[in-house]
Amino acid sequence: MEKNIGTVDKALRILVGLVLIALVFVGPQTAWGWIGLPVILIAAFGWCPLYKVLGVNTCSKCKTAE
Repeated sequence: MEKNIGTVDKALRILVGLVLIALVFVGPQTAWGWIGLPVILIAAFGWCPLYKVLGVNTCSKCKTAE
């Protein structure tokens, strides 16, 4: 798996993931907040399967390897 997520993209994904998980404990308290877990995992690995399908690469260090 070649990384295709850049630093800014990764930070935004982690922030969104944490907000979604927080919704499980605060706010509407529904299980839908657990969608944030795969978002954080994708950011942690630095590889997004949807980006691979669409041919998107936000990782500036990885673009030189292509």
